[in-house]
Amino acid sequence: MKNVPFKGVIAYPITPFDENEKIDISLFKHLVERLITSGNHGIAPLGSTGVMPYLSDDEKEAVTEATIQQVKGRVPTLVGVSNLTTEKTIHHARFAEKAGADAVMIIPMSYWKLTDDEIVAHYDAVARKISIPIMAYNNPATSGVDMSPALLKRLLEIPNVTMIKESSGDIQRMHYLRRELGEEVAFFNGSNPLALGAFCAGARGWCTAAPNLIPELNIGLYNAIEQGDLEKAKSLFYQQFDLLKFIVNKGLPRAVKAGLNILGEEGGNLRSPLQPLHEKEAEELKNIIKKLTL
Repeated sequence: MKNVPFKGVIAYPITPFDENEKIDISLFKHLVERLITSGNHGIAPLGSTGVMPYLSDDEKEAVTEATIQQVKGRVPTLVGVSNLTTEKTIHHARFAEKAGADAVMIIPMSYWKLTDDEIVAHYDAVARKISIPIMAYNNPATSGVDMSPALLKRLLEIPNVTMIKESSGDIQRMHYLRRELGEEVAFFNGSNPLALGAFCAGARGWCTAAPNLIPELNIGLYNAIEQGDLEKAKSLFYQQFDLLKFIVNKGLPRAVKAGLNILGEEGGNLRSPLQPLHEKEAEELKNIIKKLTL
């Protein structure tokens, strides 16, 4: 598979803040290290979990550099570089490449609804300015833009766009991508509750924040699929399903931070306007985690 550095579980770290809502780089590096040592196959900073849209340009660059420094080439890195403008997206993509990222991920952020042609031109412009591969990220819930399978197919015609992360929650799209583009298409699941179905549809990997809390179950599911043990895969998936659903429904940064605290790990603070889980929600999460650790 050409120019696709990822396979397996790609873990998304949170971006922790201190009491003054400044990024805690030292804690961030510690959280990245946890993800590496627990066996994840890739690290992806500056995604939805890392509250990338809430960060300044300087902060994005600091997180990018901190990730590369901590990973030290042990696993591939996928850096989120999305921005409202093509110019800024190119800037962050070039910075990530220079810093040592293995690939970048781009979601078509938009205030005005973009046309398909505008989206294609956006990706193409970025691709022309970097040499590392691009993962096209479709997540209409956060971007407000829903890239159709036909559009995703067009994006893959751009030489540097070699991967798709599909987070629309529509499993049929994954089947469409496999049917229309064949076994060689590298698509990745970004919808946690669809993890099992996505692997069965041919997903090459799973982009998820869940390994911050349950890496053994996440990686175990992938390994079971790789070994062709569907019954074991089902069992592992059903065990983690409640947690996967909870962290999505309550918001990944909030839920992962709370989960880390429940596990006895420092999760840092959130940046306003995000607020911690309510007491009742935190108790629900605690009970879910307790069941998984028994």
